[in-house]
Amino acid sequence: MSRDPYELLGVKRNATQKEIQSAFRKLAKKLHPDLNPDDKNADEKFKDISAAYELLSNEEKRARFDRGEIDMTGDEQASRNFYRDYASASGPGEPYHNGGGFADFGDAEDIFASFFSRRTGGGGSRFHAPGRDRHFSMDVDFLDAVNGTKTQAQLPNGPALEVQIPPGIRDGQTLRLRGRGEPGFGGGPAGDVLIDIKVRPHRFFTRDRDAIRLELPITLREAVLGGKVRVPTPSGPVDLALPPNSSSGKILRIKGKGVPRGYGSAGDMHVTLKIVLPDRPDEDLANFMRSWASGAAQNPRKSMEG
Repeated sequence: MSRDPYELLGVKRNATQKEIQSAFRKLAKKLHPDLNPDDKNADEKFKDISAAYELLSNEEKRARFDRGEIDMTGDEQASRNFYRDYASASGPGEPYHNGGGFADFGDAEDIFASFFSRRTGGGGSRFHAPGRDRHFSMDVDFLDAVNGTKTQAQLPNGPALEVQIPPGIRDGQTLRLRGRGEPGFGGGPAGDVLIDIKVRPHRFFTRDRDAIRLELPITLREAVLGGKVRVPTPSGPVDLALPPNSSSGKILRIKGKGVPRGYGSAGDMHVTLKIVLPDRPDEDLANFMRSWASGAAQNPRKSMEG
């Protein structure tokens, strides 16, 4: 978003107060949230142009902005705070305070004026608007995303917030902390904190919707004879019954050991077997294979032959 109030209102830098007011009225009628209930960005756009008008309608602050002494928030340029997009106004002389209200926007029959009347309690003495939302991203470990956790998040130039990561949250989802954003404008409610979640990959688990997938190394002996093997899951290790004569690529399912779905159930875990031979050559195994006549007759690639 542009931080130049002239660009936001679409006026020249030498515009008169009447031209500034006219430009704001035109944009406000177009962007007012009450007229755009399905546009999620309408409230943000409306607050942007409102802040621009608040600055440019004040001759003293406009002059200071033109000289480069303050930014659009009313902050001194040398101490600009990146996350402070609006100052909290409490009286005349404070950033974005409008003692005159919006009485000059039309008569009582103007629908636009009626919107302002509703938002200001009918008195028209002050403009009220929610505070701006704060946006930032957070990296979350794979297992914390699956199982859920409570953690601390440090906002840039802001306080540390306690964040509850719900079980099963996905990479790219956004958490909303209501009322933890910028203070409201003119007594309006505070904005929200929006946290974009980035899930770190795991070294052997992968996620497929509500399923967890794992490639499990097994020995040749385990593959031939079967038996119980210890298998890691996101909620802790379990014993898995390995059927005799299990080939590499065989997939076994562990019910309920996938991702929590949020209503008391969870997805499954799918374990793909991978036969791993000893790191060093085993002469006994080699001699057995040489003497294994039926093994020599096996052709697992027969179906691939033309």
